[in-house]
Amino acid sequence: MSGALSNCPIVCRLLFFPDFRRSECVYMNKGNRLTLFIVLAMVLGMAAGALVYYQGTPDFKTAFSTNIKLLSTVFIRLVQMIIAPLVFSTLVVGIAKLGDLKAVGRVGGKAILWFVTASLASLLIGMLLVNYFEPGHYISMEQKDVDSLSDLMTKGKSFSLQNFVEHVIPKSFVEAMASNEILQIVVFSIFFGVAAASIGDYAKPVVNALERISHIVLKVVNYVMAFAPLGVFGAIAAVVASKGFGIFGFYARYFLYFLIGIALLWILLLSVGTLILGSRMRELLRRISSPLLVAFSTTSSEAVFPKLTEELERFGCRDRIVAFVLPLGYSFNLDGSMMYMTFASLAIAQAYGIHMPLGEQLTMLLVLMLTSKGVAGVPRASLVVVLATCAMFKIPPEGVALILPIDHFCDMFRTATNVVGNSIATSVVSKWEGELTDG
Repeated sequence: MSGALSNCPIVCRLLFFPDFRRSECVYMNKGNRLTLFIVLAMVLGMAAGALVYYQGTPDFKTAFSTNIKLLSTVFIRLVQMIIAPLVFSTLVVGIAKLGDLKAVGRVGGKAILWFVTASLASLLIGMLLVNYFEPGHYISMEQKDVDSLSDLMTKGKSFSLQNFVEHVIPKSFVEAMASNEILQIVVFSIFFGVAAASIGDYAKPVVNALERISHIVLKVVNYVMAFAPLGVFGAIAAVVASKGFGIFGFYARYFLYFLIGIALLWILLLSVGTLILGSRMRELLRRISSPLLVAFSTTSSEAVFPKLTEELERFGCRDRIVAFVLPLGYSFNLDGSMMYMTFASLAIAQAYGIHMPLGEQLTMLLVLMLTSKGVAGVPRASLVVVLATCAMFKIPPEGVALILPIDHFCDMFRTATNVVGNSIATSVVSKWEGELTDG
């Protein structure tokens, strides 16, 4: 019956399967309600933050920002607690269900092809824009955020080939799970899933158990998402209370040119997505609207990974494709972050009056293409890569302090772009595999 139901047109399902109609309508109403609450939380957060910033004393601003941000911290930590078991269970099940190494290689090859092409396009957009608009010339040298630089400097100094390898290859699966190292979990899960697929029927009890675990975790996701509006309110209120809206006055052009880059990247991604997915592109955007808003307001891609998994499956992507491609995308397909890396690195060089020939810029682009893969899951990963890249190309790494004041607002847009890019990538690979249903 479930197979007949999935193949039945939507009108047929609404007329002859009232249980489906009720459950689907309830889901849609819940999804719309959540989106509305998130938007309302963003507006209230901005209002509360602005009130504190313009009316509060310096000590009260600091205390308010620190305390209200706890709401965001609670929400993100709730999501983080389920990411590791969800990635492991869904990825192993996805690979095992693919059935053989040829299928794993075929799907993985198509995913990597998309990731590499999208990453290069994102990096090129950032490089072309920064050369055309020269946003670095508008950065105020007096607005450095030196206090926030120290932690990034520590991470940037430890960024090396050895650090890259250690970040990718797990020495302990338990340690990787405990520290939420997504890339390491992905590596172990691929080995585990391939081994389970090669054993065949003998591994079925384990695969079935992991599949049931993934369904339980996805149910937990629904409970956790109820806290999303509170998390969004806390994140927005904290940043506005500490920085205010006046920060845009100093960085208006830098931020504007960055938004132009994001808009061009969205146009490219949506155009290619529409070319492959056709009219279903609009439905995909509707499905991911709630995760997109959460990612935008909390600047955390991790915060929406579980919900995004669920929404892509509801859209019609087969669970085994989602389980395989989406975790890989979180490690290798950060389109918004990639665009920002070239944009910010070259803008800092411009701020210091450092001229970089085209050949050197292309070399930087290739370096960023590789080094960006080693920091998946690292907080403010884009800035860590920018810091390390500046040091590598003789650009003063302390120049990152110049862009830190506006970085949170830039991070909102690049995080949302990462979510859109990975959603389209997963859907496209599903379509290429003939595994995209009507949802």
